[in-house]
Amino acid sequence: MLRSGPVLPTLLRLTLPNLVALGSAAVVSIAETAYVGRIGVAALGGIALAFPLFMLMQMLSAGAMGGTISGAISRALGAGNRDLAQALALCALAIAVVFGLVLAALVRGFGPALFAGLGGHGPVLAQALAFANAAAWGIPAIWLANTLSSILRGSGNMAVPANLMLGAGIAQVVIGGTLGLGLGPVPALGIAGVAIGQVVAFWAAAAALFLYLRSGRAAVGLHFDPAALKAAHIMALLRVGAVTMLSPLLSVASVLILTRMVTRHGPDVLAGYGIGVRLEFLLIPIAFSVGVATVPMVGIAIGGRDIARARAVAWTGGGLAFASVGLIGLLAIVAPGLWVNLFTDVAAVRQAANAYLSVAGFGYGLFGLGLCLYFASQGAGQVGGVILAQAVRTAIIMGGGTLLLAASSPVSSVFLLSTAAMAAMGIGTALVVKWSKWG
Repeated sequence: MLRSGPVLPTLLRLTLPNLVALGSAAVVSIAETAYVGRIGVAALGGIALAFPLFMLMQMLSAGAMGGTISGAISRALGAGNRDLAQALALCALAIAVVFGLVLAALVRGFGPALFAGLGGHGPVLAQALAFANAAAWGIPAIWLANTLSSILRGSGNMAVPANLMLGAGIAQVVIGGTLGLGLGPVPALGIAGVAIGQVVAFWAAAAALFLYLRSGRAAVGLHFDPAALKAAHIMALLRVGAVTMLSPLLSVASVLILTRMVTRHGPDVLAGYGIGVRLEFLLIPIAFSVGVATVPMVGIAIGGRDIARARAVAWTGGGLAFASVGLIGLLAIVAPGLWVNLFTDVAAVRQAANAYLSVAGFGYGLFGLGLCLYFASQGAGQVGGVILAQAVRTAIIMGGGTLLLAASSPVSSVFLLSTAAMAAMGIGTALVVKWSKWG
């Protein structure tokens, strides 16, 4: 099916398990924001500062390095080299361990300076640190769980990682809600309790995925052969991964710059913007579900030198992501209160969130298109051009933001700038994929 099955049915078959599992990410995000909303406006502002940083960990491990790993394994399988695929899986595990530990230490050490630099102070800064200091203990688990999932996805196995991540999402909601709000005899730990739910859920998911890959049931498993742990394989993954990691870094940098600009308009506007941006981050799992399904299909086609099929998969996936994410954008424009009213009853916060979504929704479809084509490009091993297109988004935000700050523009101008930058990223990525030479 991966090598020669009909493109759209095969793509949908691979997408569905991811969509079901990543739907749990939406449930978790809604639940967490609802918990935090009950804690107070300062907590909502604090999580608006901290959330992009931890979304970055997901994007780096699942999207950037994860897509790189899946693409490399699928191209090896497409070329008929299973031994190389097994060796790449072991090297990927080593990379995940190192990155997870290093990034956890960086968040613990530099979190206060980062959040203060973004404009956090007083109760908002305290809440951001309470969340980040607890959640940092789960960063190694996030890297392990997403890397092990990517190894399985590289061979087309979407169901096992999807089911395990769905279970982790349910556990995160239950544990985070219990500890955050203090249900029953459990004392309320506030925003730190919500973070602990994430830590426990991801460590459990990482352990389950590791055991499955060691069980011998996976097409590409983990076999601890020291001879397979080669520096050449690690460097091959890192050469592509280093470029692809620029994508989430640019994405989160864009959000952080926008967050810094919004902070100037007060805690109510910041809290409302945080609610709106959380919906934007939820679009990523939808585009991810389609995009990650294109990776093994494109990779195996490239490995088998079937370039026409690889391109057909990329454009079919891009169209599917554009339609599905664009539909959510349309709903956000027409009825933003369906999302915003879930989290707060403070009028000023609702007003800011509604204002953001009613503008940002116009860019969501193109954002989904660009993100899906980014994953397809990972399957092809050609990522430089799509990263450049994403850099355009950040450049627009930086340049336009400088002008808006100098002119003391209203916050509505910031929201318009964000939408224009998303649209430019999607259109630019599509043009790069159209003009690039794969294979």
